[in-house]
Amino acid sequence: QVQLVESGGGLVQAGGSLRLSCAASETTFSFNVIGWYRQAPGKQREFVAVISDGGSTNYVDSVKGRFIISRDNAKNTVYLQMNSLKPEDTAVYYCNGHRRYGPPYEYWGQGTQVTVSS
Repeated sequence: QVQLVESGGGLVQAGGSLRLSCAASETTFSFNVIGWYRQAPGKQREFVAVISDGGSTNYVDSVKGRFIISRDNAKNTVYLQMNSLKPEDTAVYYCNGHRRYGPPYEYWGQGTQVTVSS
């Protein structure tokens, strides 16, 4: 059973930083892309950032320059470094992976709460 497990969420003041981790139960090379999404109360889940197996990255405009996605293939882990956090970044953050082999091809983690106080 392939699993993605997030960690690193918490409560932080505006302007602070957090680093989220997404640990895969198998090698991250088995995924074409791994990304982060978030869902704030009363809102739809939205894309935040993604990293490909080749290391290419993409971000939603609202986090560009503040968040950095990276991967450590030796640890089967993808990170989301979040800096200069704002109250509007408050959400449950989910890890998402698209696996080369399936079905299923898409996996989600259980989510980790990030709360930014003003």
